[in-house]
Amino acid sequence: MLKLLLAEDDLDLAQTLVQYLELEGFICDHVSNGIAGLNLIEQNSYDVLLLDINMPRLDGLGLCQRLREQGNDTPVLMLTARDQLDDKLQGFNAGTDDYLVKPFEMEELLARVRALSHRRSGQIQKLTCGDLQMNLSEKSVQRNGQALKLSPTSWRLLERLMRASPSPVSREELMDSAWGDDHPDSNSLKVHIYNLRKAIDGPFAEPLLHTISGAGFALKPPGAGKINV
Repeated sequence: MLKLLLAEDDLDLAQTLVQYLELEGFICDHVSNGIAGLNLIEQNSYDVLLLDINMPRLDGLGLCQRLREQGNDTPVLMLTARDQLDDKLQGFNAGTDDYLVKPFEMEELLARVRALSHRRSGQIQKLTCGDLQMNLSEKSVQRNGQALKLSPTSWRLLERLMRASPSPVSREELMDSAWGDDHPDSNSLKVHIYNLRKAIDGPFAEPLLHTISGAGFALKPPGAGKINV
């Protein structure tokens, strides 16, 4: 079941959209301004974001740009009354994946949401945490300018952790990222986390990969706050 976030300050339209999407089998959270949307996105994992351009406190373009700067690659469908080419180019430059001009047909909204849900945004090519950098297009990882070698499983684990950073990722979520639905025994995850920690932290003074008691694991840059191990 796909989980969506709708950021729309027109409450009548928002109620209509949420009801329609839920009838179609989606889970849909709703906020009426960009700051509230940013807060929910930091706390939850969404498959697609539906953002209205004209919102109070932080508009859709500003919200999308902040997410891309943070390395968030959740697909964004921008809902807007602006249909000029310059407006669309501004949106794409901010990191938008698709546009839907108001008023629109519900069937078209549904089709675009489903299409976006099958992929991650192509707007993000690099993920960073402190001096650790992951280049998705080049399939390379380096820390403090030093190239690191990772196994395919370690790569998948690191990518999941970097996308969530500095928030923790549960063991279950990490196993999903590494092996899909076919989970091995729990010792396999321990071994791969050990190897990942050795690769990205072993040669360096400041650790980035932390075990969070009761929550899983998190990548945190130095000075990001107290770590409960």
